[in-house]
Amino acid sequence: MTQQSNDPLHGVTLEALLTKLVAHYGWEALGRAVNINCFKNDPSIKSSLKFLRRTPWARQQVEALYLDSLADMQDKNSPSLSSDPWGNWHKK
Repeated sequence: MTQQSNDPLHGVTLEALLTKLVAHYGWEALGRAVNINCFKNDPSIKSSLKFLRRTPWARQQVEALYLDSLADMQDKNSPSLSSDPWGNWHKK
């Protein structure tokens, strides 16, 4: 019997985590939330990943922001009944 990890970062790659944060916040807000130059000056996923992999303190801040933002990102990504075209199909 295998145990499931309780770590919310388990199985989440740094690239996936960063991509979700950029989609949720955008580069400008991400640069304000985590004050690192790779988010402020000509930002890209590739350059940010390179920096975050070499800089533990920055990676910790990005991971903390991701964990703090998980609920907001899940709420934003889950379709509401009004925006889902199939959400009210049974009412017709």
